[in-house]
Amino acid sequence: MTQRIVLAGGAGFLGSHWADLLLERGDEVVVVDNFCTGREQNIAHLLDHPRFTVLRHDVTDPISIDGHVDAVLDLASPASPTDFATMPLEILQVGSVGTRNLLDLAVAKQARFFLASTSEVYGDPLVHPQPESYLGNVSSIGPRSCYDEAKRFSEAITMAYHRVHGLEVRIVRIFNTYGTRMRPDDGRVVTNFVWQALRGEPITLYGTGEQTRSFCYVSDEVRGLLAVLDGPLTGPVNVGNPGEFTMRELAEQVVELSGSSSPIIIAPMPPEREGDPLQRQPDITLISGQLGWEPTVPLREGLRLMIAEATALTGR
Repeated sequence: MTQRIVLAGGAGFLGSHWADLLLERGDEVVVVDNFCTGREQNIAHLLDHPRFTVLRHDVTDPISIDGHVDAVLDLASPASPTDFATMPLEILQVGSVGTRNLLDLAVAKQARFFLASTSEVYGDPLVHPQPESYLGNVSSIGPRSCYDEAKRFSEAITMAYHRVHGLEVRIVRIFNTYGTRMRPDDGRVVTNFVWQALRGEPITLYGTGEQTRSFCYVSDEVRGLLAVLDGPLTGPVNVGNPGEFTMRELAEQVVELSGSSSPIIIAPMPPEREGDPLQRQPDITLISGQLGWEPTVPLREGLRLMIAEATALTGR
């Protein structure tokens, strides 16, 4: 049965891919985005779709949607290191006022509410890999705190609405996701490495280069998000790829797959990177066991797709 879904942040990297998947299965999608970090080019291919509409709106202002709504999806937040440095107040605002406005919309429409939270709520983890039961090791005053604490508040207010209003909610914690449509200048490690390699610039490893991340390709990620939306788990639910790689391993794969001559260099950790977690790996026992979801795209294949898109954009 066709559902009518409000997707806040639907012009962003992750949101636009989820819009694709929802439309493919027959849903109607109403994207709400102020295009602060979302990009019109991410959804240009959908503008003529009969079940797709766009509302240019800042979710930190009250939201009104005409007609029936089955689900409200909250993906509306800047989410990259560059954004943490340049838009900390906006991030805190969207994670508090914005999430509350979307929760109020869900209550008014008697719709299911879905919160895209983040593995950043685990901070620099002392437990590895990270299960949903881990309460985290988070700095409330560091350079990343605007995003970490905004998402922790979003989770808290979502559960408060669940308890007070009886609202049906879903919370996911998204681990490092990469793929096509990422902003070249977003400051995330995969985009940094890919664009440095294609430009022939040195690929910069901060610190020792032995920090680890677990990278989930975007097509896998949105399948996981959809499984949680449709499933019975309130959450939080980790959605990510448990394959763990050091930053040096990632850099070496990017150089190889891009055919780049870029050297890999070590640089001191810059001040804005203070508090970067040393390790990040999801425990996906819950989503795998309860919903049958697992990622399928290997890192090398995902990087090939991303490099191909970036190469096309450069005209090489």
